Amino acid sequence: MFNVKFHHSKALTSPYPGSHIERSHVPEDKVGWLTEWKDYNPVEYTAKSVLAGPSWADPQINDEGFSPKFNERDGEVERKSLNGLYVVENGRPRNPAGRTGLTGRGLLGRWGPNHAADPVVTRWKRDGSGNKVAHPGTGKNILQFVAIKRRDCGEWAIPGGMVDPGEKISATLKREFEEEALNSLQKSPEEKAKLEKQLQKLFSQDHFVVYRGYVDDPRNTDNAWMETEAVNYHDETGETMDNLPLEAGDDAGVVKWVDISEKLELYASHSYFIKLVTEKRGAHWSEDPGSECHE
Repeated sequence: MFNVKFHHSKALTSPYPGSHIERSHVPEDKVGWLTEWKDYNPVEYTAKSVLAGPSWADPQINDEGFSPKFNERDGEVERKSLNGLYVVENGRPRNPAGRTGLTGRGLLGRWGPNHAADPVVTRWKRDGSGNKVAHPGTGKNILQFVAIKRRDCGEWAIPGGMVDPGEKISATLKREFEEEALNSLQKSPEEKAKLEKQLQKLFSQDHFVVYRGYVDDPRNTDNAWMETEAVNYHDETGETMDNLPLEAGDDAGVVKWVDISEKLELYASHSYFIKLVTEKRGAHWSEDPGSECHE
């Protein structure tokens, strides 16, 4: 699951998101920490929004009274990585996937792993009579997922988000889906209770953990990185989701059911997660037979 080459391309891009900061260049053969590189001279950057000390962010490493317990659960904050132990060097966690050309935390609140959850909610595409629609090229049924168009970059994405301190992943998956795809933050308590009841059915049935671990993300730095748990909730009959009014909320600009194929341009590592779901469900992905994953 931990293929470093797959995991490190977006984390090397410049300028750093939301800034004019250029990462120092890291050649592909020097990404790994095991490769000695005495002249490595990364740029240090932590965004002002993080340094302002919001509730979701850690203080700076040298701040008085801040002694984080890395590689373990630290009070309400989960500092364990889904990929096992990470190295802590000079008091700072070291990105397990290698160098990024930037130290500090960038836009990320936590030193070390920053945990997210990505709910992939799927159903079969159906015609007017309710029959599943197969792709004419492959003969495989077409799967659809609930996608949001992100306001920040305009790319289609899974409606996920950050795990709150002390929150269980299962709760984050459901909460983020409600906030991003059903606009629950703007609903009345009665409407919200009705949504909760319908969603409970979908989120309490069998689900499939698509991926757990490090994510190649443009916000990653040498000392802070994104990790996620992507989980597929599949509405086999389509009945549970038929009655749910999709409505963009929170970070989303648009939300809708999108047909899944390899032609989709998705945010961060989301294409990879979606591809794994099609393999699990035996759904259409690509017209090119050579593109199936053999992991």
